[in-house]
Amino acid sequence: MSKWFVFLLFTVHLSFTIQASEYHFASVENVAEQEVGQIVLTEIYQQLGIDVSISAFSAKRAEYEATTGLKDGEIMRIWAYGDENKNLIRVPTPYYHIATTAFINKDSKLVIDDKKDLAGHRIAIVSGFKHTKAITKGLKLIVETHSTTNSFKLLEQGAVDIVLADYIDGLWTLSKLAMDHNIIASPKPLKQLNLYHYIHQDNQQLVEVVDNKIAELAASGELDSIIQKAQHQVYGNVKTALDFAPLVNQ
Repeated sequence: MSKWFVFLLFTVHLSFTIQASEYHFASVENVAEQEVGQIVLTEIYQQLGIDVSISAFSAKRAEYEATTGLKDGEIMRIWAYGDENKNLIRVPTPYYHIATTAFINKDSKLVIDDKKDLAGHRIAIVSGFKHTKAITKGLKLIVETHSTTNSFKLLEQGAVDIVLADYIDGLWTLSKLAMDHNIIASPKPLKQLNLYHYIHQDNQQLVEVVDNKIAELAASGELDSIIQKAQHQVYGNVKTALDFAPLVNQ
């Protein structure tokens, strides 16, 4: 049997394996960018002829589902997530972003323009969110909650001084709260981070295929169109209040 024929058989088998399978990914529940990511990533896989399903969990549970192989990966996380979880493979091309932002009570007169401004304040973050965990490393007055909504409730009650959340997720969550809240976003994000799709190492044959498709869609401008449609579907009338920044340099 010639080497070329063996290679051809392997290629056909790999193609069949990718095309014929359905993959199951984890996402983080009740988070704006994850809602958008579910729509965008599903479209990316559909263009590849691959069926996917996505189940939402708490951030820590989603990590467990992905890292143990109970799910085939996670739909989106920051770069550092892959450094912490070596059995997950980062798809190299990012397809969305977050902006870590401080939310405060507007009567507090706090000015939070830099990470150093967080020191000495009581801060609420959502348990399992890597971007807020990283930026508060070394700080002592940290309260972990189960959701962005719960964090904002603590801020309204005066139990914390600052809520750290993604800018878009924060505004999206506030739009669903009572209209008489007194919470505002600091005008300057503390950090902007790209978001990447992660695939369990058992499915490493997917990585290059998916990465090539994301890069192709980004280069053609179609990715932006898919994202805009997804944002409109998720945010509805809130979208006009959001500042969708471009993907940032990692």
